[in-house]
Amino acid sequence: MTEKIIGIDLGTTNSEVAVVENGRVTVIDITPGCPILPSFVGLADDGSILVGEPAKNQYVLYPERTIKSIKRQMGSADRVEMGDAAYTPQEISAIILRRLKAIAEAHLGEPVRKAVITVPAYFSDAQRQATREAGEIAGLEVMRIINEPTAAALSYEANHQDHKKVLVYDLGGGTFDVSVVGIEDNVVEVLASHGNNHLGGDDFDAKIVAHLVEHLKTQGADPSGSRRAMARITRAAEIAKITLSDQPYARIEEEYLLEKAGAPVNLALELAREDYEAMIAGYLDETLEAVHIALKGANLTVSAIDEVLLVGGATRTPVITERLEQDLGLTVRAEVNPDLCVATGAAIQAGTLAGEEVSAVLVDITPYTFGTSAFGELNGSPYPFTYAPIIHKNTPIPVTKSDVFYTMHDNQSTVKISVYQGEDSDALNNIPLGEFMVENLSKAPAENPIIIQFALDLNGIMQVTAREKKTGLEKSIRIDNVLTQFQEGELETARSRISALFAHGETLEGPAAGAAAGATEHQRTAQARALVEKAERLLDRATEDDREEMVNLIEAVKDALAVNDFAALAAPMAELSDLLFYLES
Repeated sequence: MTEKIIGIDLGTTNSEVAVVENGRVTVIDITPGCPILPSFVGLADDGSILVGEPAKNQYVLYPERTIKSIKRQMGSADRVEMGDAAYTPQEISAIILRRLKAIAEAHLGEPVRKAVITVPAYFSDAQRQATREAGEIAGLEVMRIINEPTAAALSYEANHQDHKKVLVYDLGGGTFDVSVVGIEDNVVEVLASHGNNHLGGDDFDAKIVAHLVEHLKTQGADPSGSRRAMARITRAAEIAKITLSDQPYARIEEEYLLEKAGAPVNLALELAREDYEAMIAGYLDETLEAVHIALKGANLTVSAIDEVLLVGGATRTPVITERLEQDLGLTVRAEVNPDLCVATGAAIQAGTLAGEEVSAVLVDITPYTFGTSAFGELNGSPYPFTYAPIIHKNTPIPVTKSDVFYTMHDNQSTVKISVYQGEDSDALNNIPLGEFMVENLSKAPAENPIIIQFALDLNGIMQVTAREKKTGLEKSIRIDNVLTQFQEGELETARSRISALFAHGETLEGPAAGAAAGATEHQRTAQARALVEKAERLLDRATEDDREEMVNLIEAVKDALAVNDFAALAAPMAELSDLLFYLES
């Protein structure tokens, strides 16, 4: 039996441990349902060692006997105080590693002696040696020290035969770095790195904390002198940040936070995502500047980058993806859990060293973007059907995401919610999945907020809900099989071919004729759009002659759709269906 080698992400804020089992990577739970161990070490009242969540919980109240972010001091000669004793950074890191080792042993039911441990790409030789020493103190033989961006790339590309240049954007709780990574013939090499080891999600929390403290000061209460109050505010800020990753608003409530003149002071306010994004904009500007410094260090331009990978829990903030995609013009990949992908990559490297066959990481993702339509701007002009994505392509599922939209007129009593699947910025060029009306809205001025939520499960069932924020008035629909509706290209091609055959020859009698005619228009429009979308996807696979013919037929279908000339759709749809059929076969 092959001796297991574990992979460890020894992080500034959080740490994880993973292992390859039966060819697949398992990130091991620290507690049931949670694979993340906060990188905190402390002493309890009775002198016993606390590691992880218990140590984190006591940090604000007892900082003199709790240590966090020890990774920043690795490689230095500093000693840190904890209780009445002083410890080296290696010793504190070893306590975290020993805890992870014990968790892995309990999971595997066997002793663990060997590990692969990750470090930032910018770590010096002294810092790497200190990490190796920490492993040895914890009772581990460190088989390999690998760079975190290398591990992240491995988690996405377990079997990497392609030649790629990848940008790894790593924003954790306490550190930020961006690396340019080259992947070629199973070799992953860091070409350049840049970052700031004092910038991360904790700084985002601090912005919210400052906002909450200022809010309390306007009520005549200053919590900054109370450790207990600041501990509660800090935890509330972190929860609000996490909520705003998926929701447009976060409600922050802490009862009896302080006392003022013998009366309780309660914290209650709402934080909007757009206000939070404004708070952290300066930090994001700094990270984007670092991206271009790293590219310059690798002697590459943006056009040479094939993919952008997100690493670190702080990257769940939606504006980070938006800013990166705007700045680089590339679609960001985030289908592997950003908190766990470094540990996953470490385990893949560990499994390879142990001689195990390692398969690619399996993640359930949505292959499509889902969204709604709203009045916005398209090609520089106002347009009533601008596509507003809510769940983006390649998002891990199950997932729930929401965004806020606004009414256009004073006293607007109804809104129509349309649901689409596709990538086009014009919603009408995407595939319609359903629609519903929300009626009897309250009489309010224009810009009355309406929150739209999409919830997609593993079975492809999507629940779409629209809620008036002011009153809680809510309406929803359920859409089945959104993941499989157009997944089988041959099915849609065949359906379009058969529909085209009946365009002129099928005759219905009696009451059914009128109903069928009404249904045909809607179905024909959906089929035509699906056919066009598929044809555009397959253009690159066609020969030059076929491509030219396909482009002409696509234009003919679009022209007919533009004027609702369903009779004119038949011929180009049939020809295009034939072309796609032969192209696929």
